[in-house]
Amino acid sequence: MKKSRLEAFSDGVIAIIITIMVLELKVPHGDDVHSLLPLLPEFVSYILSFVYVGIYWNNHHHMIYTVDSINGKVLWANLGLLFWLSLIPFVTAWMGENHFSRWPIMLYGFVLMMNSIAYIILARLLVLEAGPDSELAKAFGNDKKSKVSAAIYLSAMAISYFYPWVGFALYWVVALIWIIPDTRIEKHVPGKDCPPAE
Repeated sequence: MKKSRLEAFSDGVIAIIITIMVLELKVPHGDDVHSLLPLLPEFVSYILSFVYVGIYWNNHHHMIYTVDSINGKVLWANLGLLFWLSLIPFVTAWMGENHFSRWPIMLYGFVLMMNSIAYIILARLLVLEAGPDSELAKAFGNDKKSKVSAAIYLSAMAISYFYPWVGFALYWVVALIWIIPDTRIEKHVPGKDCPPAE
């Protein structure tokens, strides 16, 4: 199957996710700078979630660009990733409105971890479609970055039970690890240098 509809649908869903997140930011009732202060937790939550959604969009764009065809399993795995991404606005709003308290931060970490797992499943299915000896398979290798991220997510969720702000800081650490789009594909897949996102 051709990949164009998967790309278009994914881009549309991700755009809607970002739109929902920004609509959750409420306009303050006052007209001075001080009226913005109560919204600071929600805005900080929005920034982190926007970064995460951007990371997934960038890496999804890179990964799908490298493949020539997809199958039904890939379509379902992609929907799985989009499902977990679609929960980011909910956990973002809950975390911000409750000023980074224990359970919202733990649930936020759980959703981030499930996004990571869904992305790994999608990547592995694309590698299976391309073949074990494909350049795409070589590009993913043993995927240390994803394993490190999963370990940090689990640690952050556990720590958040006692120290929510430490858990929240660890989510920023994972975001910084992934802030640069995954370059393994450009290094290993000849002729597949990914163009800038438009």
